Amino acid sequence: MKTRLIPALGPQGAVRLHRRLVLRTLRIAEAACRACHAQLEARFDGANEAAMHHWLGDDFRCRPQVEGDLGKRMAGAFEDSFREGSRATIIIGTDCPGLTPQILATAFETLAQHPVVFGPATDGGYYLVGLVREIPELFRGIPWGSNRVLAESVQILKANGVTPGLLAQLDDIDRPEDLEVWRRLNEAESLGARQLSVIIPALNEQDHIIDILESVQRGLPLEIVVADGGSTDNTCKLAAGFGACVISGKPGRARQMNAGAAKAAGTLLLFLHADTILPQGWSRVVIETLQRPGVVAGAFGFGVAGDFRGKRILEWAANWRSRWRQMPYGDQALFLRRDVFEEEGGFADLPIMEDYEFVRRLRGQGRILTVKERARTSARRWLRLGVIQTTLRNRLMIVAYHLGVRPHKLVKIYRRGA
Repeated sequence: MKTRLIPALGPQGAVRLHRRLVLRTLRIAEAACRACHAQLEARFDGANEAAMHHWLGDDFRCRPQVEGDLGKRMAGAFEDSFREGSRATIIIGTDCPGLTPQILATAFETLAQHPVVFGPATDGGYYLVGLVREIPELFRGIPWGSNRVLAESVQILKANGVTPGLLAQLDDIDRPEDLEVWRRLNEAESLGARQLSVIIPALNEQDHIIDILESVQRGLPLEIVVADGGSTDNTCKLAAGFGACVISGKPGRARQMNAGAAKAAGTLLLFLHADTILPQGWSRVVIETLQRPGVVAGAFGFGVAGDFRGKRILEWAANWRSRWRQMPYGDQALFLRRDVFEEEGGFADLPIMEDYEFVRRLRGQGRILTVKERARTSARRWLRLGVIQTTLRNRLMIVAYHLGVRPHKLVKIYRRGA
């Protein structure tokens, strides 16, 4: 976390900004790695691998940093990389929002001419360092955090007969006065065309996935990301054939949605269950809703496909709860801005109630608006158990959750009645 930003943002504000910077950097790095045929690895500190995969997805390669100061951690990362066969390795920080895939590509090209490349930061440090071989002395005795980092690093290389390549100088965000850089960047991006990414967590949904994808495509989103949890049917094949981006990982709706969001490129995110169909004109509704003052997130009205006894009462009760209590559930296609999602840290690591817990957090940030247009979810749950039993089971989950029953016990109770 950026501790030097706490005086300006407070502890929670610094955490929120740090989350956004990390995710932004990973998206940029992943795009560059695809173009350069490189492998991306996230080095973390103060967490564990399970938590990182829940946040980023199972296909992200994550590894803890070695202990020590910044120099020891970077030296350790280079040592591991070259020991594992790398011919060129680049380390980047997560506090330089001006970084682009093109700059990273240039860094790799520079390493074809120089054994070392630096991306100079305006504060006297560097946002990037790349090597073609280990140079341990480069990371010893450097006054990390000072405005002499780059200058002294270059001196060490000069003493060893090495001339580094230098990239474009960029601003990083370390101190309160640097926040203006972040503000300008966000303002510039908000003036551009809004981009919608739709994230669909799926598990063995071959009977529904095409209908869902067709309803999404009518809104012409930037992309559709299907986050699969290990389907054994044709879900992935059908989704990929439709043109969706398909990623795979361990099952768990929360971790699947987080993984999809980490892969998505849009500035607006919509989370859609794989058995729920969006209404006509859905993308226009999303954009207009999120432009309204004070609205932090939105959801569609609740509807159930087909006709069965008790359907109207079920829909009325769900929409009353959603509108008046501002508590929509996941089968109503929750949508929000990417910055809000990232600042909140995404969906919690829960096997059940992940949408309920997330919406409760969002209510503290602003209004959650349920629009009149309805998404239609499959009736299979209610047809299997009946409206009364299904409703009672759902209410039991909420009451037990508030009484402190552990989520892993809740999910056993839920599945027992399925």
